[in-house]
Amino acid sequence: MSESVQETAKFIVVANRLPVDRIVNDDSTVDWRSSPGGLVTALEPVMQARGGAWIGWHGAADEQVEPFHHDGYDVIPVALSELEVERYYEGFSNATLWPLYHNCIAEPVFHREWWDAYRRVNRRFAQAAADRAEHGATVWVQDYQLQLVPQLLREMRPDLRIGFFLHIPFPPIELFNRLPWRNGIINGLLGADLVGFQTPGHGSNFLRLARRQPGIEGARGRVHLSDGRMVTAKAFPISIDAAGMAELANSPKVQAEARKLRADLGDPSTILFGVDRLDYSKGLRNRVRAVGELFDSGELNPEEVVYLQLATPSRERVEEYRILRDDIDLLVGRINSKSASLARSAVNYRYTSVPRETLTGMYQIADVMLVTPLLDGMNLVAKEYLACRSRSDSALVLSEFAGAALELKQAYMVNPYDIDGMKATILRAVHDSPRVKARKMRAMRRQVFEHDIDLWADSFLNQLEGE
Repeated sequence: MSESVQETAKFIVVANRLPVDRIVNDDSTVDWRSSPGGLVTALEPVMQARGGAWIGWHGAADEQVEPFHHDGYDVIPVALSELEVERYYEGFSNATLWPLYHNCIAEPVFHREWWDAYRRVNRRFAQAAADRAEHGATVWVQDYQLQLVPQLLREMRPDLRIGFFLHIPFPPIELFNRLPWRNGIINGLLGADLVGFQTPGHGSNFLRLARRQPGIEGARGRVHLSDGRMVTAKAFPISIDAAGMAELANSPKVQAEARKLRADLGDPSTILFGVDRLDYSKGLRNRVRAVGELFDSGELNPEEVVYLQLATPSRERVEEYRILRDDIDLLVGRINSKSASLARSAVNYRYTSVPRETLTGMYQIADVMLVTPLLDGMNLVAKEYLACRSRSDSALVLSEFAGAALELKQAYMVNPYDIDGMKATILRAVHDSPRVKARKMRAMRRQVFEHDIDLWADSFLNQLEGE
């Protein structure tokens, strides 16, 4: 393929963010590099093979960026104003939909002007896809920020095959019905030919709501619309590039990083590890409290055990997130003031983002991985740990409310709302026999390597294009 941007594309991904990060060089020239996410890794080969394009926002407000060619596919930036970032992204997407879809762990906020901005921006994304798609092209729309795009795009381009995948949970009727614009969202999703979810339960929630719409009938994972179209809703649990992560984890650079990390922590006999975006849905308050109580009671000895917690900054302009950050700071400080050994702190808390190699090194040294969200669509951290940690004397403590729990049944399961139960399970994960741990790890690693990100993408696209 030439390096010039093509007029049209056979395969288009539409997502809130582009798959590239901007790099400003020392001479002030600008380059773009691929983002490290698994979705990019999975879909780049598909777009390269089909002559694809990725439509999304480039991350800066009030700025126009021209389309450009990148690593075998086209990148089509969509511009957002500062007010649209505030209302569509920080507002409706992350202060209305995100808490609503996560069981109202935080109270959703409903503002009409946010909904207006959400509709306006979704129309802009849909128009960009309509302008770029070849006749009969496949368009795959991603996630909760763009739930109106399928219907809008269907109205503009009825010739297209349209898929949608929701990366977060889809709520039950009782919660979803609080949304004043609930019919708009459901009808938006019904513009797709195939709507994908992380778990069967999320798909069932959507189908129950869809069947309540006028003129719609449904059975066995499908609904029939009055215009004769059929929409399928199905679970496609997302995964990771397991082989690629394992290769990185075993590279000399990461192995050296892992040795340095363990030495920096004082070479403890056991390392507990958690890594989360700093979000109230991740259950950090409960997890830190549980581990802190184990240190307080002496059931975990800070002379032998270190809890490493990496929290990556997230949505720092939103009040709920600032409150959470302050709460975690206070909890960690209290634990360390009471139980820190002379040699090191019981909790090594890092509020920062780290390079991929450093995170992979952290997975390598984690004897017990703590993944305890209050609710998660999937949670790929659990799968990343299994791909990166090749030693069998390891343990994954996993929330039963993460989508990954349906696949990783051998994990040490916890109810993250049950502090005492979580404490008991963490202790069991620390002290279980090597034979039990090895059996569990083998089964979970096999699951992750056999059901990787390529299988996820292939399964969805084969179903969409075979409909």
